[in-house]
Amino acid sequence: MVAEMNIRELSISKNDRTSMPAIANSKFLTLPTILTLGRVASIPLLVATFFMDGWRGTVATTGIFTAAAVTDWLDGYIARKMKMKSTFGAFLDPVADKLMVSATLVLLCTRPLEVAVFGQFPWLLIIPSITIIGREITMSALREWAASQGSKLLEVVAVNNLGKWKTATQMVALIILLATRDCSRGGPAILVGSGVVLLYISAGLSLWSFVVYTREICKVLRRSQ
Repeated sequence: MVAEMNIRELSISKNDRTSMPAIANSKFLTLPTILTLGRVASIPLLVATFFMDGWRGTVATTGIFTAAAVTDWLDGYIARKMKMKSTFGAFLDPVADKLMVSATLVLLCTRPLEVAVFGQFPWLLIIPSITIIGREITMSALREWAASQGSKLLEVVAVNNLGKWKTATQMVALIILLATRDCSRGGPAILVGSGVVLLYISAGLSLWSFVVYTREICKVLRRSQ
């Protein structure tokens, strides 16, 4: 009996060992994480379609970015509702967002708007683009530092409603600018202008939210002294 029990325990322990990697892999590649990886993988396609001439390139580029914006919301929703949150997914999601947005901003800056109203201002998209990208890089570094300092600071730099508004205006602005880039040569100036205005609003919200985060961090540091 003892020998049989030992054999059974040994076989169970072996089964446990063989099943552990599978469990780890299933948690590593959850549905939200796969959607996030899809956003990262679509960036080269976004770049390729951006330089296609004609309306097909415009439709493809706008469609890819819009799909990325939708999956950005969808993966978070699925992770919360279906309890599929993972450490890797939490790390990858903001990285994918920053890569997609930064790539789109750089692409738009390579083709200045040629609408008559904006023709004399080739730097029009460069200023908000540098502001947004610079803020994202700085906030990433700030969150890394906060994570190393303790939970209180990490809570302070968590995404707030101001950051969500920033993201929303940013996504809408970029979709408009991508959709109208082919018709910017004499196209609907009002629509293009609305995209530019929203991009500047997003840049302003980016700076504002950064100031808010910095002030909250200073408050926590003062209390801890």
